[in-house]
Amino acid sequence: MSTNGHHVSNGTDTSNGIAPKITLYTNHGCPWAHRVHITLRVLKIPYEEIIIPLDRPREPWYLKVNPRGLVPSIKISNGILQDEIIAESAIVSTFLADMYPDSSFWPASRESPTSALTRARIAFFADTWVGKVNTYMYQVVRAEEEEKEKLGAELVEAVKKEIEPMLEDAGPFFGGSESITFAEALTAPFVIRYQAFGETGLMPKSMLKGLDALPNYSKWSKAICEQESVTYIFDGPALAKGMAERVEKMKANAK
Repeated sequence: MSTNGHHVSNGTDTSNGIAPKITLYTNHGCPWAHRVHITLRVLKIPYEEIIIPLDRPREPWYLKVNPRGLVPSIKISNGILQDEIIAESAIVSTFLADMYPDSSFWPASRESPTSALTRARIAFFADTWVGKVNTYMYQVVRAEEEEKEKLGAELVEAVKKEIEPMLEDAGPFFGGSESITFAEALTAPFVIRYQAFGETGLMPKSMLKGLDALPNYSKWSKAICEQESVTYIFDGPALAKGMAERVEKMKANAK
């Protein structure tokens, strides 16, 4: 259900039976906010959604919610917490996954003798993605045509070196899981954008071919792009069009 920019997701609390009241401040075009959408959807946590436009200065009321003016942020109440504000995508996502632990998604740290290790490996995987791979995405989409191929090849090499080995036991999801995990929640927004941007020419098709040639990554990314929890707010063609328009505007302003 959505009215006046607000969306209510169906779902049930997975912890103590008290349904939380969560307001998510988001923008469907933001890959960082997308992380929180995936987490909420997988864990079936109900929420209300307020869209924050990112193409104009933030309204004063939102700067009171998050002085940085960024998305995502959440406001949560649950009978114990009262209108607590949490910001930054990885922090918000981790908070939600910790409040509503699911052993196959993000196990509680002492749920089993290996839970802490699982959490550490997921955290390392996500950190590697952001630090070693994702830095290329905006470089590629903003590059002139002659540079796109070179940067796209560098992105493929980074995935091959840093990510492919960690997906050796994917089943098809991280760590041998048959269902989506927190590792995917933190990385899927970028994986699915690579696909959408490559299909529309924002990122080179040679890059997609290079990624498809990586057996572990290609199986994993295909499984990600088929997940309803990943795709339910994602409009690839619209995002690609908007990104292309922003890039052209940036280039025009630079002249």
